Amino acid sequence: MTDINEWFRSSGLQIVLLLIGAVLVGRFVTWGRDRITEQIDSSFQTSDALVRTEAAKHRHALAQVLTWVVLTLIYILVGMRVLQNLGFSLNGLVAPAAVLGAALGFGAQRIVQDLLAGFFIITERQYGFGDVVEISVNGSAEIAEGTVEDVTLRITKLRSTDGEMITVPNGQIVKVKNLSKDWARAVVEIPVPTSVDLNLVNEVLRDVGAKAYREKRLQAMLLDEPTVMGIESIEVDQVNIRMVARTLPGKQFQVGRDLRVRVAAALRREGLGAAAAGMSGTAIAGPDTPEETA
Repeated sequence: MTDINEWFRSSGLQIVLLLIGAVLVGRFVTWGRDRITEQIDSSFQTSDALVRTEAAKHRHALAQVLTWVVLTLIYILVGMRVLQNLGFSLNGLVAPAAVLGAALGFGAQRIVQDLLAGFFIITERQYGFGDVVEISVNGSAEIAEGTVEDVTLRITKLRSTDGEMITVPNGQIVKVKNLSKDWARAVVEIPVPTSVDLNLVNEVLRDVGAKAYREKRLQAMLLDEPTVMGIESIEVDQVNIRMVARTLPGKQFQVGRDLRVRVAAALRREGLGAAAAGMSGTAIAGPDTPEETA
């Protein structure tokens, strides 16, 4: 009984203090991360900018990654000290650890792959917090798409447009399409019957682009005036005319929707309702933001 009391007073007390210290340090690190990310977010929210800067997105992601690394190191070091206080010799665990490491080597390959991929995602700034991305996952036919909410060395978390949280291991990422890096492009396709005066349609579209660029609300999201690219394809009974607009990153969807409404209304006013009926549009990233491989 005396030995047990003595152990609790020495080793047992140290173990309790180590665990309490690990929890407190972990909470402090998490609090520090939250303070940093809140400051980054508040500086964006109080500014006149419509989108986050690339530097802000990278700092936000970097804070999340560093927090994850620090917490992992804390728990590993505390775990080793607890084992020492329980009477386990770390030197004596070298041989069993080597055998266990070899046995788990194949299973740990994916974890190492995830960590390495996450390291390059962060250092190469492929994407960061708040970016809208499309991720091709190895072994899956479906593309994971959404807004980046969390990036660590091991996983990336996306919030889909339906509100679902998608978690992707970094090592399983084959290709990344960043839709909100540097700039983006809204593309509006206008199908026009071959019987319609194409010169008139082009004039209407150019007028729509000029008026849209003069409007203060849209001008804040546009990098230049929307342009008419001309006929993109010819079919049996119609031709497809393309209109494009360079926008701030992530604003291509909003600009594209607004332009389609304006084009449809303008075509109807000119008696070209048949052309407005089949309009479609897409939004893509700019060519300066190519698809990246993790």
